[in-house]
Amino acid sequence: MSAVTRPPVQAPQEDTEHPHIVRVDGVPTLRGTRLSVRLIAQHHRAGDGVDDILAAYPQLEPAAIHDAISYYLDHRAEIEQEIAAHRMEAVLARTGGQLDERGFVTFDAARA
Repeated sequence: MSAVTRPPVQAPQEDTEHPHIVRVDGVPTLRGTRLSVRLIAQHHRAGDGVDDILAAYPQLEPAAIHDAISYYLDHRAEIEQEIAAHRMEAVLARTGGQLDERGFVTFDAARA
């Protein structure tokens, strides 16, 4: 008996006014990747230049990185909100996790 393989299900993409940026499930993402604009914006905010980001993600084209930074600058409030929602404190609060003194995340067994 042969196994049936199915193509991976892709989330619908919505084009934006930026040629290298699409919305995947509402999240601004670099076209053809799973990398969010939020990630590139965090590098940019940390002072990383395009060459630094390319060193971390060599599969990207410089134009895509520039476009992601441009998208961030055009939609700063939206991306800043995403950055805040993905901070450790926000994720722990949302999931009920706790950071112990050793740096491990634990969850209350009663919530599971």
